[in-house]
Amino acid sequence: MSASLHLDEPALDQLFLALASQSRRQILDIVTHDPGCTIGEVSDRFDMSRIGVLKHIGVLEEAGLLTSQRHGRERRLWFNAVPLQWVHERWSERYHAFWANRLTRLKYQLENEEDER
Repeated sequence: MSASLHLDEPALDQLFLALASQSRRQILDIVTHDPGCTIGEVSDRFDMSRIGVLKHIGVLEEAGLLTSQRHGRERRLWFNAVPLQWVHERWSERYHAFWANRLTRLKYQLENEEDER
């Protein structure tokens, strides 16, 4: 299924905006390394206010890169790679068949040249 069916242009802009910040990429790295960590645990890793970290987390959630679930007074965070997969599919899948075909032909050509020697 085509990625363009999943990510319209405003959603794509939101995704790239979320990834444009070094702090947000660091948050994604933390959550990827420690799935289910709390906002407090993430916040402790930064030299910024908890409110600042919460704003970054909000941007990541709006872009679909983070999901959260409440456990009592805490919110636990998980990384969602699906939007990144859609981006990958949008720009790489269309070239997959093209290159697979070319590489297969090259393989057979090289094998035939080897057999002729």
